[in-house]
Amino acid sequence: MNHNIQILAIDKYSVQNHINILNFPQDFVKAVSKLAGMINHLSNKTLFILVLNFGLCTLLVPVQVSARLQRLHHQINNGSLSFLAIGDWGRKGWYNQSQVAVQMGIIADKLDIDFVVSTGDNFYDDGLTGVDDPAFDESFKYVYAAPSLQKQWYTVLGNHDYRGDVEAQLAPMLRERDNRWRCLRSFIVNTDIAELFFVDTTPFVNMYFDDPKDHQYDWRGIVPREVYVTNLLKDLRSALSESKAKWKIVVGHHGIRTTGHHCDTPELVTHLLPLLEEYEVDFYINGHDHCLEHVACQDSKIRFLTSGAGSKAWLEENKPHDSCGVKFFHHGQGFMSMKLTKNTARFVFYDVFGKSLHRWKTSLKKQLHTSI
Repeated sequence: MNHNIQILAIDKYSVQNHINILNFPQDFVKAVSKLAGMINHLSNKTLFILVLNFGLCTLLVPVQVSARLQRLHHQINNGSLSFLAIGDWGRKGWYNQSQVAVQMGIIADKLDIDFVVSTGDNFYDDGLTGVDDPAFDESFKYVYAAPSLQKQWYTVLGNHDYRGDVEAQLAPMLRERDNRWRCLRSFIVNTDIAELFFVDTTPFVNMYFDDPKDHQYDWRGIVPREVYVTNLLKDLRSALSESKAKWKIVVGHHGIRTTGHHCDTPELVTHLLPLLEEYEVDFYINGHDHCLEHVACQDSKIRFLTSGAGSKAWLEENKPHDSCGVKFFHHGQGFMSMKLTKNTARFVFYDVFGKSLHRWKTSLKKQLHTSI
């Protein structure tokens, strides 16, 4: 038998993800994992894997794209679920990020939150440079230091995060630096009351591929893009169809319906919104627009909520929308909270001073909703 050895270079941080999604024998997977643990002396950029070629049958490690939705379970103990949502925040405390964080700590203590949701653009301007980037501490660990915020942070990626080392934000090593951090591309958080479906929206947007301007995007694990997006939508459809949750919440970085600076994201309106409508999602929470916003549409039961005011705000007035109405819009910094029971849901928007700006609640049984 003719044995050849091929050397394939892939990114060090993604090797474990790659070998897990391929259908290799377990002995091979264990061998590769052992090899990865033996090469810490190599740079952070490259890991070399030896791949055997047996005769005419070549065993390759292809660059595969996977959008599998990992399911995480978050235990709640008091019969209700409470969390904060914040987006577009990572500026090392500047642009009132620290002030917003202080108020988040106060509200989180009052509500005794279960976790925090981050809607992306976690580190400006260009994501992280690697797992050792001090920006992780300067923009996250040291800023959100209140005892009440020492809960799990469930995080999606934004377009600015894709301009840096995306694999760094996804790397388990960051959890060693701060065990609150949980960032995946797309995943599900299951609780006894609600399921939250976190969706990686950046790969949907044509502009980042067709007209990136002066920006460099880290598309490792995404290309071929069409395959990635197709798999993601397929897996999301499957997860939504199987969900028995009282409340279904979808979280993504980009807005679907919004009157903020970026307006609607056409690619999400075309590809994602029909799924959310079909499977009766209750709330869609996003960032991207640096504002706080509550949008309702006549032809939809979904409530579209923007929480992207974690630091720098644009102070722009909102724009008219042809098919949706604006229940609330604030162009300054702030965040939102949500509390769910088996029968009720309520959310509140707060400004940089912790002042309640807009409250809304609904009843699952009565199908009624009111602004309060």
